[in-house]
Amino acid sequence: MGPGGLPGLLAAEKLYEVPTAPLTISGDIHLRSAREIRGYQIRATDASAGKIEDFIIDDDTWEIRYLVIDTASWWQGKKVLVAPRWARSVSWEGGIVLLDLSQEVIKKSPEWNPTAPINREYEARLYDYYGHPVYWNENDRPPKPAPTPRD
Repeated sequence: MGPGGLPGLLAAEKLYEVPTAPLTISGDIHLRSAREIRGYQIRATDASAGKIEDFIIDDDTWEIRYLVIDTASWWQGKKVLVAPRWARSVSWEGGIVLLDLSQEVIKKSPEWNPTAPINREYEARLYDYYGHPVYWNENDRPPKPAPTPRD
């Protein structure tokens, strides 16, 4: 029986010895957990614009497609979506994401409804509003609905 009454404890200790050589960090030093980034402040070009509340992940590619921005700190609880690729910079130490958009542009953004699906029509409206090129092939864009006949 090993120390503390556990059989084989000495052998297990040898498996988990702390290495004496310095550790090297591999991978992306900017990689952060979603839990850490929730709550990061969103700064527009002219003022604060809210905070990151959540993320929308693409089911096929696992890419973070949108940041869910809670704007409740400066007007009535509207949530909007912003693509992370629209960020100008990120201060990891300060917990701030700087967008290349004004507060007014973000304020008037199409509101995101968490109970409604994010479909191509909504995304097209969002990208058109922000004036950014779409990430999908334009041929995949749904056709515009036919006008409703009027009497």
